[in-house]
Amino acid sequence: MSFSTLGLTPSLSLPLARLGYDQPTPIQTLAIPAVLTGADLLARAQTGTGKTAAFGLPLIERLLGARGGAARRSPRGLVLVPTRELAVQVHRALSTYAGAAPLRITAIFGGVGMGAQIQSLKHGTDIVVATPGRLIDHMQRRTIDLAAIEILTLDEADRMLDLGFLPALRRVAAALPRRRQTLLFSATLPDAVVRLSAEFTRNPARVDVSDGHVVPEAVTHRVYTVAIDHKRAMLTHVLAQEAASQALVFCKTRRGSDRVGEHLERAGIRAAVIHGNKSQGARTRALGDFKAGRVNVLVATDLAARGLDIAHLPLVVNYDLPLVADDYIHRVGRTGRAGRGGRAVSLVSAADSHLLREIQRVLPAPLEQVAVQGFDATSHERSIRQPTAHVGRSDGARVRRSHRIAHPKAERGRGRNARRRGGSFASRDRFNP
Repeated sequence: MSFSTLGLTPSLSLPLARLGYDQPTPIQTLAIPAVLTGADLLARAQTGTGKTAAFGLPLIERLLGARGGAARRSPRGLVLVPTRELAVQVHRALSTYAGAAPLRITAIFGGVGMGAQIQSLKHGTDIVVATPGRLIDHMQRRTIDLAAIEILTLDEADRMLDLGFLPALRRVAAALPRRRQTLLFSATLPDAVVRLSAEFTRNPARVDVSDGHVVPEAVTHRVYTVAIDHKRAMLTHVLAQEAASQALVFCKTRRGSDRVGEHLERAGIRAAVIHGNKSQGARTRALGDFKAGRVNVLVATDLAARGLDIAHLPLVVNYDLPLVADDYIHRVGRTGRAGRGGRAVSLVSAADSHLLREIQRVLPAPLEQVAVQGFDATSHERSIRQPTAHVGRSDGARVRRSHRIAHPKAERGRGRNARRRGGSFASRDRFNP
């Protein structure tokens, strides 16, 4: 099947081959024809499955088809996203899809000055990609007119609800025409997203290509048990053992992210850090350095769990487990994209047992658990390990591995001293754990 068979005109479908889009993905195959009919849509698909093209291509197609000769350039398409990084990514993707088409696309998001955004809106635009907060800033300043919006897209709807954007979404919706097409895309469909769909859409078509799997089957999941005070050393050990060219490491706090980044730099591993206290310029530079391969490890809070489209990212590490199981899905969705394999590793101490159980409930298969000598939970901690067996490694190290932790039972863990070994990350950076 080709994109042209989905109803896209040659001016849109033919250039896609040059972008590496040979065949439409399942979400694109089902969503594009549905959007082209003008119907509202509620769609669920795993991250990394091509959702941006699934709504972006028919959005552009419909606006081009409805375009008249009037000089008015008020926005007719609005895409709302939860984070600045995702706004930049979607804006870039839509601009690429549009190619030489006579459409103007503007991104508006926080962390940067409003001047350039105001000028772009004054000059006229057809599609606005926005974060809810900055969009409301423009609405309050009367620098944007939403009265002509024909198509509203809510991208990563579950994440916007997680971040508390529901009041902002309602405020934006109140400023839009009641007769519009609304597209809602989400990686998960909890009750809150279903209620949001009922509030914002009218008799939506439903598309679900998740096949019951919340994360791609190509992603492997591994848990390393570790005492809390050994986590940083375990991180450098894991980065060496996993032998990935690059890794995205998630921490739960901004300060924790900074400390982990500093530890990795001291260990000789090139690392960058992004979180909400960083300026937009610093975040953009850090992400750019990571994508360009100038740093090997990107350390981030959940700010980066959505919207980071990093090609061929082989490894995601949960230095801290997320407090909500759905956030685990969004984190590990950064790897295993577009059908490629990926690995998700979590560093887990005894205190994390309840979080781990919640994560296991949303995964279709048992997590693999690994205990490395020298990093076990200390004797005064309660271990979350299942019965384990020693497994030899080709490098001479011994690990204890269990095959599942679906319902872990607490048992006493015994600390063991082991000689720490030096290693390398991506066969480039030496470190001593």
